[in-house]
Amino acid sequence: MLDPDGISLSEDGTAATVVRDSPLEEMKLLLERAFGARFTIIDAVGGDVLESPPGLPSRDWGRFGEMCREVARRGRPEFIEDEDPLLSLALPRGGADETDAVAVATFLTRPVAEDEDFSALARRLGMKTDELREWALSQNPWSAEALRQITNLVLDNAQAELRLRALEREAEQLSINLSSTYEEISLLYRLTQNLKLSKSDEELGRIALEWLGEVLPAEGLAIYLSPLSRGEKAIVEAGRSEPAFIIEGNCPIETGDFLKLIEHLNSAASKRPIVVNRPNTEGPDWPCPRVRQLIAVELIEGENTFGWLMALNHRDDAEFGTIEANLLSSVAAILGIHGGNIELYRQQSELIEGIIRSLSSAIDAKDPYTCGHSERVARAAVRLAEELGCDAETRKTIYLAGLLHDVGKIGVEDRVLRKPGKLSGEEYDHIKRHAEIGHHILQDLSKLGDVLPVVLHHHESWDGRGYPQQLDAERIPLAARIVAVADAFDAMTSDRPYRKGMPDEKVDAILREGAGHQWDPMVIDAFFRCREDMRKICRSAENSAGKALA
Repeated sequence: MLDPDGISLSEDGTAATVVRDSPLEEMKLLLERAFGARFTIIDAVGGDVLESPPGLPSRDWGRFGEMCREVARRGRPEFIEDEDPLLSLALPRGGADETDAVAVATFLTRPVAEDEDFSALARRLGMKTDELREWALSQNPWSAEALRQITNLVLDNAQAELRLRALEREAEQLSINLSSTYEEISLLYRLTQNLKLSKSDEELGRIALEWLGEVLPAEGLAIYLSPLSRGEKAIVEAGRSEPAFIIEGNCPIETGDFLKLIEHLNSAASKRPIVVNRPNTEGPDWPCPRVRQLIAVELIEGENTFGWLMALNHRDDAEFGTIEANLLSSVAAILGIHGGNIELYRQQSELIEGIIRSLSSAIDAKDPYTCGHSERVARAAVRLAEELGCDAETRKTIYLAGLLHDVGKIGVEDRVLRKPGKLSGEEYDHIKRHAEIGHHILQDLSKLGDVLPVVLHHHESWDGRGYPQQLDAERIPLAARIVAVADAFDAMTSDRPYRKGMPDEKVDAILREGAGHQWDPMVIDAFFRCREDMRKICRSAENSAGKALA
């Protein structure tokens, strides 16, 4: 009568759903409430009784040892005894922390008479006849089918309870993961929003470390950025000539230790993050004993490496894993892209600088008598811009514009450009065209868009009598007004083959008289505030262009 495959759901022998992970005690309590029965706990390995509730007749459970072991092995409830009118149900252990035990309860399957003979049954079961009769008369009878059905209902309920608990745990874990994922996506989004060339790699690196510190369980974070070398004659700005080391939190290492770690990890370097946990950090060849756990990622873009990003020591002294490594890798990728953009921008800037220097050299070759004029005007104009409180970007534009303000003279006839004497009206009109010619030469260079208005308008006058468009007052771009004063000052103070430079007193008088007529009074006032610096600049025939923005 026993179903060897477990409790049946129906008469066709369909196997019951197995609840392998239901705790034994919980299952026992559920069935005790359902049947009003009490369970004996039996050691499935040795067959010993571990717990026997009071009021149950004593019996020899040893003969059921093999059956109990099989129930424990299968991990599902089964009937292990069918001796009319008795039926015994065994439940396997449920928790991994419990011993291999089963709970067994015996049920009455039909009503019994007071004078029914239990002696033969008692002998087979190793029980006392009187105790068996007394117990049987006190029990409510259950049919085997009812036991099966109710047991299955209880087991289904237990399984549903377990599924619910599992879903609750999954939901809780999902909530934690979603929260963590949201923080990670938010961090990456914020970083991408800061991917501007106006932000240096150091500035973006500091932002990245600060935000990583909010979501990554690391005691310390560090970035090592390699030098960005620039030529000594860089026009706009010099790149970082020394490495940068940026830290966040409780970073256990300094630059030297960081470099040792990089050297140690380089043998395993790849485009994937390197994760090192104990016991690897406890080995004799580990270079930094203060580092217990580590994630290291190269900052790369294409074939270029710009530095390294590291997370150091887990806050809970646990291991760093895939989640932390992937986040660090994503951040490193963004920093690498930013580094690549900066490098590309640097190369483009060098190209533009080369073009500018070539054009400046062409001007000097065209008119050797004004050799060095463009460089001096550029530096003098920057000094005026500083005095006027112009920002760094405006000063860069003014410097480039100073170098290129006379580039249009390439299109002026040599006989007019080099004429030592006074120009005729026709010659003067011809030479005035250099502003428009210069604008035309440069107009296709998009990187010089801010320079074009200066090249075109540096000969406009405050009173509107200048050229080429007779702009007046503040309609003239500020940068053009600044370059105009620097241009005039250098022209008046420089020696020419046909004349010596004017004395300082005469130059000062001309500039004061021209304020409000030819030149912007505000710029003239700034000139007199920094007059000595202006004189030093324009008396220097050759100076390093790279010092202009120092």
